[in-house]
Amino acid sequence: MNICTLTEAAQDQIDKLCSENNAIAVSLNVKGGGCAGFEYDWQLVESEEEINDVDEIIETGSGKLVLGIESLMFLVGSTIDYKKDIMGAMFDIQNPNAQSSCGCGVSVNFDMDNIPQFIG
Repeated sequence: MNICTLTEAAQDQIDKLCSENNAIAVSLNVKGGGCAGFEYDWQLVESEEEINDVDEIIETGSGKLVLGIESLMFLVGSTIDYKKDIMGAMFDIQNPNAQSSCGCGVSVNFDMDNIPQFIG
């Protein structure tokens, strides 16, 4: 079971980013900050050493999406799409765990009482 779902457009964009940047993956983490309290942090992954054994990996074709272990509880059930419009292009995360988000699409807030807890 994947933690989140990637649309075909998101998979294609991850593959394109990996190919154009000589990367093996794109990583997504949730970290503190941003105007809503947390923010989505996207990074390119250039080597296997940057991936932890406990990270969630979603194969996309010629690339992969790496979800950091610390971020999984925030991303459960999310759908990630890639959208282009007149304002630009970006990954769009539909996150059922988000309480609110900023118009920028990067900053998000969570109701911590409703975040799934992993026991391992």
